[in-house]
Amino acid sequence: MKKLTVLLLCALLVLTSCAPSLDSDDEVLQNEEDTEVETSIVPSSHLGEKAYRMILPYRTSEARGIIGNQVANRVDIDEMEEGLRRHSVDYFDPEDYYFQEGRYLDEETVINWIDELNPERPDDLQDWDKEANENNPRIFSHILEQNYLLQQENDEENAVQVAGISIGIALKSVYRYQLEQGGDYFYYDISMNEMLAKGYEVAESVVERLRESEDVPDVPILIALYREEAQNSPVPGNYVTKTLVPSGEKKIGNWEDIDEEYVLFPSNEARDKYLTDYENFNNFGNKIADFFPNYVGAIGSGFYVDGELQQLTIEVPIEFYGKAEVIGFTQYAYDQVQKIFPNYYDLEVNVTSSNNVESLIYRNAKEEQPTIHIYH
Repeated sequence: MKKLTVLLLCALLVLTSCAPSLDSDDEVLQNEEDTEVETSIVPSSHLGEKAYRMILPYRTSEARGIIGNQVANRVDIDEMEEGLRRHSVDYFDPEDYYFQEGRYLDEETVINWIDELNPERPDDLQDWDKEANENNPRIFSHILEQNYLLQQENDEENAVQVAGISIGIALKSVYRYQLEQGGDYFYYDISMNEMLAKGYEVAESVVERLRESEDVPDVPILIALYREEAQNSPVPGNYVTKTLVPSGEKKIGNWEDIDEEYVLFPSNEARDKYLTDYENFNNFGNKIADFFPNYVGAIGSGFYVDGELQQLTIEVPIEFYGKAEVIGFTQYAYDQVQKIFPNYYDLEVNVTSSNNVESLIYRNAKEEQPTIHIYH
């Protein structure tokens, strides 16, 4: 098992009151296979209540980059990683644990497991018709590993080592396939029940394989199943269930349902499920249209947990012809944000033009006044 030795140092910097306070950093000596020692830093500051400190210089995953080949939608890639870290907070407290990308599952292992735990495909695509493809969908698309490190008690060297592992399992909601090389694509919708059945099967196998590996420490393992959105969806999918496998256990016990989702604004789904939020969003758009003739429509993404809006992110694309227009528009949008949107959730408004961000308005939950930043 890889082991980190932590020595407490004095602070190098004192930041202003508007930034996180940095009292001291931790110098990290990392022993690699008992042959060489690498010095790293663990910042003492937290970027937020639920943000993990990361070991620097940042060490990338052993399976770095392959998620882009396995998960088709960029927003799914981001949410799979961020969401797994968010759910890990419930088990690995950021006050005590450090974050590190996965170090046990390398690229070859991940690819092999995906192939082994999905139905085999014929060498010649023409050997399978639509029925054969849809009876054998390759639902399991990726496995994401994260490591959580903990300082060991009663260790004179203040040693830190991996004390928890989180595993995200990506599962398709839509299976895309071809009947011949270079031919048309066909799409098969995968029900939640079919996806979960496959996810449970994959999870059992992953836990068993991790426990059998001599390189992987016997620590708690969080397993979470992620349901991908369609390839062209502007909003990501979400985690649907999770379970913690305690140290020493090889079998999964009970699963805990996760009630969270991302919803596109404006959309029929938003109107049907969250009418008040939908009306607020449309009201904001109408006010913007009254003010600015070049407005073509905003697009938003709402993140809901247990049916309650937690975060609303809005993009307002407008073509500007001068910085004064940007300033005037941002001031007007700021006023409308205060009048229209309640403050029990995080809100972010990005004003863009020609693929550039012109200004940002944001407000954290329970804050009265939004903050403005105009880019120069």
